[in-house]
Amino acid sequence: MIFDMEYETMPREALESIQLKRLQTTLSRVYATVPFYRKKFDEAGLLPGDVKTLDDLRRLPFTTKQDLRDNYPFGMFAVPMENVVRIHASSGTTGKPTVVGYTARDINTWAELIARCLAAAGASRGDIIHNAYGYGLFTGGLGIHYGAEKLGASVIPVSGGNTKRQVIIMKDFGPTILTSTPSYALHLAEAAEEEGVSFRDLKFKSGIFGAEPWSEDMRTELQNKLGLKAMDIYGLSEIIGPGVAMECHEAQKGLHIYEDHFIPEIIDPRTGEVLPHGETGELVITTITKEAFPVIRYRTRDVTSLNPDPCVCGRTHYRMDKISGRTDDMLIIRGVNVFPSQIESVLMKIEGVEPHYQLIVDREDKLDTLTVVVEVSEGVFSDEVKGLQQFSTTIGNEIKDYLGISAKVRLAEPKSIERSQGKAARVIDNRKI
Repeated sequence: MIFDMEYETMPREALESIQLKRLQTTLSRVYATVPFYRKKFDEAGLLPGDVKTLDDLRRLPFTTKQDLRDNYPFGMFAVPMENVVRIHASSGTTGKPTVVGYTARDINTWAELIARCLAAAGASRGDIIHNAYGYGLFTGGLGIHYGAEKLGASVIPVSGGNTKRQVIIMKDFGPTILTSTPSYALHLAEAAEEEGVSFRDLKFKSGIFGAEPWSEDMRTELQNKLGLKAMDIYGLSEIIGPGVAMECHEAQKGLHIYEDHFIPEIIDPRTGEVLPHGETGELVITTITKEAFPVIRYRTRDVTSLNPDPCVCGRTHYRMDKISGRTDDMLIIRGVNVFPSQIESVLMKIEGVEPHYQLIVDREDKLDTLTVVVEVSEGVFSDEVKGLQQFSTTIGNEIKDYLGISAKVRLAEPKSIERSQGKAARVIDNRKI
């Protein structure tokens, strides 16, 4: 292997010494180069030099997704644009995506992290990676791609979609590692069966599944239907993309956080207080090696806990449990972040649509589906059937253009959606993950 794995098994004391040095360097740099952080630190009455121990991290203010939106597009960057070689973006709630930048060194760091993830899943230079994560502004496809090349493995950049063609490629090319969302992996298995191809006759030994939450029941189903070891990968574009944490194939029990690059905390989402290991709360992450887009105490909104117990694989980094939920109203549909307010912003621009709607999420044929139920005005609803069908199609097209995902649209007559005296119940999630 072409990169050094010593960080993953070093003693905790040595690891924390490295973390502290990298944290102090990062704090000094963001204070000097990012006006947002300089203002936040000044308001808190803290200077980077006041952080003497890792425990002092809890004294620093949080960073939120709203902060990133407020500084759209490049206000959080810590380097000049001429040093930024890559820009990715994820969906936001107000029409402005979350924009992240990478220097050449950041790209190399990211590739190394993904290579370590692949290695944790049992991959090596002789493997062929069937990469069915989406390529483009989202971080999944390119992140896995660069990591596979860093590892020295062969990568098939098949991306998402064209499912029948993917079945042919899997049969003919003989890939050994599958990377995709878990729901798409199950869809691939069903498509293969329809084509007379059994996944168990293919050469896959491991699957690396992320970008949407999935349970132990889903793991059992994946392993039974695909005949491989199913492992979870965690990441988010605000931190670096996939590659923040990864399950190992030896244990398949908790995701090792790459603590030489990220410092995790678990907080009480209501009070912001740091919780002890083992308690469930909101995951907060501080990056300590990123150049272009470092973030300090970023509130991920993901609910999990940290496990410091030794792992059978020998890695000493803390493990996080599978994500059990979120502290906000974000949905993840086929790997794409969707907020009710995004849908609302689309609907409210369409004449004839009332400000009352519901989002219904189901899992059909192993894939997530989104149905938007929306009330329309009396004038629209009294229109002929053909006109209603065209109106529904128009709404669906607007949602797809805005979010990049397909949604079924169901028109409802005026005043048919139940009203709430408090916060509107916008989401009905029928998935069992």
